[in-house]
Amino acid sequence: MLRSLALATAIAFCGVVAAPVFAQDAAAAAPASQQTPVQVVQTIAHELDSTIAGHRDELKNDKDKLIAVIDDVFLPHFDIDYASILVLGQHAREATPQQRDRFAKAFYNSITHRYAEGLLNYTKGAVKVLPFNGDLNDKRTVVRTQVVLDDGKKLSVDYAFRKSKSGDWKAYDVIIEGISYVTNYRNQVDAEIRKVGIDKLISNLETQGEKALETMEKEGKASP
Repeated sequence: MLRSLALATAIAFCGVVAAPVFAQDAAAAAPASQQTPVQVVQTIAHELDSTIAGHRDELKNDKDKLIAVIDDVFLPHFDIDYASILVLGQHAREATPQQRDRFAKAFYNSITHRYAEGLLNYTKGAVKVLPFNGDLNDKRTVVRTQVVLDDGKKLSVDYAFRKSKSGDWKAYDVIIEGISYVTNYRNQVDAEIRKVGIDKLISNLETQGEKALETMEKEGKASP
């Protein structure tokens, strides 16, 4: 259940955390193209928290509005195309550009609808952004956070970033208690493509959305 809530970040990637108060103003002040990965996480968290605070009941009863909030706040900082290629794994080489584009959009929409409501509860936790030890001269880095839930349980949530061609940092993976979002869904997508083919998988995601995703998840858990 905790992993399901955190997957509301994929989206459900770095969007579900609440940034430390002392860091919010500095993060918001920096232009997106100049923000460090830590500042990106803090900015997204601050914007989500500010948007959801006081509107939780309204958003709970209007899923479309909740998803719109996620898209507005999170989407500009998330590399959907790159993440979807990683999720497709070896099948990305076999897919046409059109298939990769359709999969990226359908998969993101399915994930968003499946886990969006988790954000409404997840913001009740307190988050600590751990000291950053990465090298910003590199093209990839990880922002580590620790979430303290209402019951005192601590949850490790790390966000993988890569630098885009334009020079800004974008998230592409979330690692929850050591479990990678990309790896988890790559295994499920691989099994589904082998069973029904990539076109059928994409069609199922486009027409059935979160139901197709839920079926895929259940079958993945049932597999040995």
